[in-house]
Amino acid sequence: MKKETLCVQSGYQSRNGEPRVLPIYQSTTYSYDSSEELAKLFDLSKDGHMYSRISNPTSECVEKKVSALEGGVGAMMTSSGQAASLISILNITNSGDNFLCFSNLYGGTTNLFAVTLKKMGIEARFIDYAMSDEEIESLIDEKTTLLFGETISNPSLEVLDIERYASLAHRNGIPLIVDNTFATPILCRPFEFGADIVVHSTSKYMDGHAEVVGGMIVDSGNFDWTDYPSLTEPDESYHGVIYTKQFGKAAYITKARTQLMRDLGSTPSPFSAFLLNNGLETLHLRMERHSENALAVAKHLKSHSKVAWVSYPGLESDKYHSLAEKYLEKGMASGVVSFGTINGKKGATAFMDSLKLAKICVHVADLRTCVLHPASTTHRQLTDEQLESAGIKPEFIRFSTGIENIEDIIADIDQALENV
Repeated sequence: MKKETLCVQSGYQSRNGEPRVLPIYQSTTYSYDSSEELAKLFDLSKDGHMYSRISNPTSECVEKKVSALEGGVGAMMTSSGQAASLISILNITNSGDNFLCFSNLYGGTTNLFAVTLKKMGIEARFIDYAMSDEEIESLIDEKTTLLFGETISNPSLEVLDIERYASLAHRNGIPLIVDNTFATPILCRPFEFGADIVVHSTSKYMDGHAEVVGGMIVDSGNFDWTDYPSLTEPDESYHGVIYTKQFGKAAYITKARTQLMRDLGSTPSPFSAFLLNNGLETLHLRMERHSENALAVAKHLKSHSKVAWVSYPGLESDKYHSLAEKYLEKGMASGVVSFGTINGKKGATAFMDSLKLAKICVHVADLRTCVLHPASTTHRQLTDEQLESAGIKPEFIRFSTGIENIEDIIADIDQALENV
């Protein structure tokens, strides 16, 4: 099935006399007819649900839908996008190890990697797009476990050259993990370009209504985990199971669930999964409108005398336009536009405070137009050097274009810019 059909039809399939719509299985536990059957679940020799901290039928259906959309062998829903990023790293990285990641990541991810993981004895080594392959490879050693990047960086909107970095990672024996939140599988399927693991903050476009926080990890099943002992040697917490031997291509995502989700408990609620599924059913429609509206906004801003600069990969003049054409469906570049007003931070504040339709809120990528000043909010915890590396200037505005009528959005922008 095509992506549009998968959004609507995949994941949950009702049988004769069953509910047409995905049910909410609001239960922590599941009953079995014999102790032997339940024991097999705990031995990982039988499929099924042991306890909702680990898996749930409602969540499972949504996981299957997202896995189908990304073209993976399996997926695991988490309580947040931050949890998805954390587990994707911890699943193959131990204290004393290091990994590579780009400096233009979302501020919360940067803080997670640079501060919290450091406390766990895991070193994040930051790189940028200006570095040559040789410069990047000089940072890789026998303790390097992976390379992490974002398809479209939040909020600088730089497009990841997935094929280049997948090739670099693979020739050094490590996987490429891609945060595909801004693109979604509607605009880009990173596995088709060599990525190995995909993560999402489903709180954004996938939910689309700003109703529920969540995350997702998707496994391509393509990476050879031979050099990763945690996947190829016995796991004593599961009676010596060897993930690659017992679960083959799904070894990574199985370990993430049965070991890390079991121990960390970053569990989504069944109701959260239900709401996410509702959003996914219209994802293909919304991503087209978001991208269409954002391109119109970017073109309008670019010609406005009160705007100093505009960043949007859908613009032909944008530095990342060629990569957007290569990796993003029909060159659609999602709904976020980054720009700077004249008069620096003062101008940005005047613009934001004058908006009427668009609201100032700590969110991005839902159907309602919203706006944020990253340097003083989502990226406030970063140092000046980190802000510069992430491309965030004092006048930087992240404008998340909704699916309202484009004339109304532009009218709101124009009246607000009069006060800059």
